[in-house]
Amino acid sequence: MSYHGPAWIGDTPVQLHVTGRWEPVDGRYHWAGRIEPEPRAVRLLRSGRRDVQVRVGDRVTRARLAEVDPWGGVRVTGVGEPPWPPAED
Repeated sequence: MSYHGPAWIGDTPVQLHVTGRWEPVDGRYHWAGRIEPEPRAVRLLRSGRRDVQVRVGDRVTRARLAEVDPWGGVRVTGVGEPPWPPAED
């Protein structure tokens, strides 16, 4: 399952590119990806704020900002329900 589209990190609009998988070792869903370059997201991370909330539509979940990549994007990770809606069949 993956998501590519608009999201919010706190009150900052971002473009999110994430994918996830069920991890049989711990029995939880793990998701991770990248926030396209957004100076406010980079400032959050560099100020020491790693734990954030990601919102896609009306779905909100906790996530962690990991690092700034060489292109200015921010890596984001989460465990549990992803912030994007389930795929429609």
